[in-house]
Amino acid sequence: MARAQFQKGQKVWVECVGAWAQIEKVQPVWAKGFEEPVKVTYDVGLGREFQANELMLPAEDEANCGDMGDWRLLRARNKWQQAEDVPHHPFPGTYPVVVTDPADWGGWRVPGAEYDRDPERIEYQARLIAAAPKLMQLAQTLVEAVAESPDDAPPETLNLARQARDILKTVTEVLAPAPEACVPAFRRAAA
Repeated sequence: MARAQFQKGQKVWVECVGAWAQIEKVQPVWAKGFEEPVKVTYDVGLGREFQANELMLPAEDEANCGDMGDWRLLRARNKWQQAEDVPHHPFPGTYPVVVTDPADWGGWRVPGAEYDRDPERIEYQARLIAAAPKLMQLAQTLVEAVAESPDDAPPETLNLARQARDILKTVTEVLAPAPEACVPAFRRAAA
């Protein structure tokens, strides 16, 4: 038998459309002789009914750990170029590597051809990526500080905290299917 996996008013991601929507109606399909619906569809206001496998919920990313470690910027030697060949680079003969692992490996690198195209831009991006965990921690601290006493915070700070919360959601939330039995099975009302 089918069980509803979403509730009316719940915000869901409609995978095949690529848009967020809200469940407007939960529509069980009944068959004679069964005490529970044989199928459940959902009306999200997009012109047709959707099945549960076409909808997803925002969920906390399991890979999200509070301490991301010490991301740092290292320089790697460009084995295809000599320092004399590229005097216009900010650091001739090397390229930036953002290391995200304590053992000095893993992280972010850029292909040499892309670095050659615009080295100043790549250097800036590398510094920004290396600073990302600290910026994320700062945003989390701001959101938590305002959440403790929102009435005491100035309007500008409230606005910044809302923006920080929205940005953090794009990092910490991922899409996941609904749990199998998130909502109890429908029961036919006694007529």
